[in-house]
Amino acid sequence: MTCRHGPYRFRRVDTPSLRRGWTTGACATAGTRAAAMALLTGQFPDPCTIRLPGGQEAAFALAETRLLPNAAMAAVVKDAGDDPDVTHGALIRATVSRGDTGSGILFRAGPGVGQVTLPGLPIPPGEPAINPVPRRMMTEALEAVSTEAGVGCDWVVDIGVDDGERLAEKTLNPRLGIRGGLSILGTTGIVIPFSCSAWIDSIHRGVDVARALNLSHVAAATGRTSEEAVQALYGLPEQALIDMGDFAGGTLKYLKRHPVPRVTIAGGPAKMTKLAQGRLDLHSKRGAVDATELAAIARGIGADAALTEAIANANTTLHAFELATNLPLAAAIAARAHAVAQDVLGDAPIALDIVIFDRTGQVMARHGQLS
Repeated sequence: MTCRHGPYRFRRVDTPSLRRGWTTGACATAGTRAAAMALLTGQFPDPCTIRLPGGQEAAFALAETRLLPNAAMAAVVKDAGDDPDVTHGALIRATVSRGDTGSGILFRAGPGVGQVTLPGLPIPPGEPAINPVPRRMMTEALEAVSTEAGVGCDWVVDIGVDDGERLAEKTLNPRLGIRGGLSILGTTGIVIPFSCSAWIDSIHRGVDVARALNLSHVAAATGRTSEEAVQALYGLPEQALIDMGDFAGGTLKYLKRHPVPRVTIAGGPAKMTKLAQGRLDLHSKRGAVDATELAAIARGIGADAALTEAIANANTTLHAFELATNLPLAAAIAARAHAVAQDVLGDAPIALDIVIFDRTGQVMARHGQLS
C-alpha cells in the first residue's frame, strides 16, 4: 500500500551480507495465531510458528502476552533485518476474540493501524489498512487453529502498532488517504533489504489512487525538492504527487497501462540528463551522466571548443550546467528527456511535460504541455 512503510530510497535487491527481516503482515500473523491458540487452550505458543505465502515456516518470539476472559493479546517486535524500514523495532499487537457463530473473520484497526479513506487501493475505503496478503495469512492461520480445536472459524481480530500513528507520518500513508496509522503489509512475509519492489509498488498505488479520484494531472518527481517545487508550480493536491525516485521507467510504463490525462516528470539537472540520455533507471549505481555526450549537446547549441571541453571535463553534472550558464542547455536536456519519456508512453492518451528544477526549486527548463 505504501513504499514498504516509508519514503526512504530503497535500492536494488539484497546482497548476501545483508540480513533479511519480517514484514508487518508476518508479525501480525504470528501474534494472531498465538492469541487465538491461547484463547482456546490457555497457553501461548512461544515461539509461534507460522507458514509464509511461499510455503516456508517461520518462528516468532512473543514480546508481550495477555489472556483476558473473552480475548487474548500477543505482540511481536518487528525485525526488518538490515533494511532501513521505519517500522523496525515496532511492537505489532494482535488481539483476538471469538465472533458470533457463522460470522467468519472480522479484521479491525487497533491503535496505530490506519483506516483507508480513498479509493484506488487494494483495500476499499472504510476498511482497516491491512493488505490482502496479510489478511489471507491470518485467515489461514485461524482456519488451522479452528480446525485443530474443532470450533467454527469465527473471530474478531484487532491489529495495532504501538506509536503507529506517529510512525505513519514518515510514510506515504497520509498522501494515499490512509488515516490514523500504519498499514499492515507484505506479499511474501519476508523483508528483502534495500529491495526496489516496495518502492515501485508504492508508485503503482499512487497512480491508482490518483485515477480513482479522477485527477487529471499527476506529477512524478525524483526527490523532495523537485516534488515540492512541481506541486507549487501547478497547485497540485497531495494525491497527485508520485514519489518516483530513480524509477522513471517503472513509473512511465505503469502510466502507459494506466493513463492519466496529463503527466509531469520533474527532477534536477543530473537525473533529467540521465533520462535525456535514455536511462530509465536514474540511480547512480546504474551509470553516471555521459559527460562527453552532454558536451556534444552543448556544442550543438553553440558552445565553443573551450566550453565544450570544459563541460566534458566538469567535476559534476551541476558544474557542467553552471559552465553553460549562457546556453539553453537545460532546455535542450528537457526536450531530449521529453522525447525519451514520450517513447516509453507510446500512444497512451497522456499529455506529457518535463520540468527541470535547480537545488532551490527554481525552474531551469520546461518542455511539453505547459498550460
